[in-house]
Amino acid sequence: MTTFLRALRACHYRPHRLTRGVVIAMSGQVRHHSVSDQEDTAPAEKRPRVDVSEANLTPASTRATSSIGQGQKKQHARKEKKRKKHAIPEPCSTEDVLWHDVVSLLGSETVDQKIAQGVEWESPFDFREELEVTVSALSSNGDALAIGPDPRNSWVIVVPFALPGERVRVRVYRSSRLHSFADLLEVVSPNLELRGNSRVRCKYFGKCSGCQYQMLSYESQLDIKRNVVIKAYQNFSGLIESSIPTVLPTIGSPLQYNYRTKITPHFEAAPKRARQTESADASTSKPDWLKIGFNEIGKRTVMDIEECPIATPVLNEALGRIRKDIIGNIWSYKKGVSLLLRDSIKANPANEKAMSSDTDSQSQEEESHICITDPKAIVREKVGEKYFEFPGHSFFQNNNSILVPLTDYVRDAIFPTSLKHSPDHQHPTHLVDAYCGSGLFSIMLCSHFQTVAGIELSADSIKFATHNAHLNDIPEGRCTFRAGDAANIFSVVSEFPREKTALIIDPPRKGCDENFIDQLVAFRCKTVVYVSCNVHTQARDVGMILDKMGKSADEKARYVVESLRGFDLFPQTAHVESVAVLRLI
Repeated sequence: MTTFLRALRACHYRPHRLTRGVVIAMSGQVRHHSVSDQEDTAPAEKRPRVDVSEANLTPASTRATSSIGQGQKKQHARKEKKRKKHAIPEPCSTEDVLWHDVVSLLGSETVDQKIAQGVEWESPFDFREELEVTVSALSSNGDALAIGPDPRNSWVIVVPFALPGERVRVRVYRSSRLHSFADLLEVVSPNLELRGNSRVRCKYFGKCSGCQYQMLSYESQLDIKRNVVIKAYQNFSGLIESSIPTVLPTIGSPLQYNYRTKITPHFEAAPKRARQTESADASTSKPDWLKIGFNEIGKRTVMDIEECPIATPVLNEALGRIRKDIIGNIWSYKKGVSLLLRDSIKANPANEKAMSSDTDSQSQEEESHICITDPKAIVREKVGEKYFEFPGHSFFQNNNSILVPLTDYVRDAIFPTSLKHSPDHQHPTHLVDAYCGSGLFSIMLCSHFQTVAGIELSADSIKFATHNAHLNDIPEGRCTFRAGDAANIFSVVSEFPREKTALIIDPPRKGCDENFIDQLVAFRCKTVVYVSCNVHTQARDVGMILDKMGKSADEKARYVVESLRGFDLFPQTAHVESVAVLRLI
């Protein structure tokens, strides 16, 4: 799993538009040929040699020598830039996930052949070339994938907002390894079984990079996200097919719109030319150059967005006021700003009373919400009957409506009814919540355990998790939060009985490092529930856990993947969270 803008910037904040001048040269197959290249590859006895002492160098010859040195440095810089441009993507990164989809579409034989020929970076398409293609599949990142037209059919075109089976007209703007990125110009032949443009609720959809699936039914979105989980375990886990359970249907969000409790729109300060030609006192209307919103798809330019249909009404209402204030004071900004808007329950005496006693539905409905814009201010959210407070800048799941179904699912995974009457099953009494953050899982599940320990490396997170335990009147000692040392993180719960302990891990997008997994394998608790905002790193980590268990000294005990399931925390987008349940047998 994750915050929206962080996920959005990670997957869609594309800087490649700035390098299109370079792409033009590549698409035209321009090759740089220099004397220094010849000298580097020539045999030593044939290389030119200047046998002149330093004392005999004139100022002019010194300048010439310096010029040659500068030329060699530039040549080296160009080579280094090209090397970095052609670097293999980081495993499990957005680029790597797309690469696996490209290989799957083209076929391993074609890919291997192109790599052996050394032409996998040589795009057959020119910069800004327009063409028609038929979409074959969707990538795990939400973009459509199409094979180029014959005879250029050993290359993939990646285009947003298109669906399988559709004939689309596109314009190429950047090329990479065996694939090119293109803008969608027109859907020539729509797939009417999938596409329903009447479903789209946002006037910016098709240009804004935030959402990918508004034209799809919600059932179709959930099916697509289930397939993302399936592909992730096929491509990144390294597990044999028989050890991967059938991926269960994706759990949908109770709200498909107006669910986001955090957004981070941004804007740029006045450009130099505008400051020189426009008077700051001339008008209070919005200058044409001022855009306050989110990034346009495939670009670094900001779109002017007045409202976001997936954000809560409180945030959209506040955004209007904030935009008006920015417009009125735009000339006072010296540089661009990234805004923070978080939906928060307003703290008042009635709220405090509600935390220590049951309240009826009417009083719950009367809780007023406000928009927090200060990163240091305290945000308050309610999940079920529990309250959570945390700083505006810190992480907390951004779809409040699905948090009760998510935490209930994790609870039921730890206490499965199928094992309830098994004579060999020991009921878990202890819970370890690694990467506990503000204490969401620890506090929501603590009533089902004798002892709960949340572990975090961040002292600030421990502080607020402890505060939230007190906020919800959890008995002293029942739920504690402890600072873990990365080198020996489970040492703080060494007294927990392993056979009666369940472990929840909810790491950031990069997943778990190998050191943590080594400690997890050594800790060897009965049940592991892995909640992830990045199913690809989750698949990698689960594969590593099972592999290390197979190589451990204790051959009698091993983990099996009991279940896999996606959760849709971000409807209308391509993002899916995943929950994997591992059981020690």
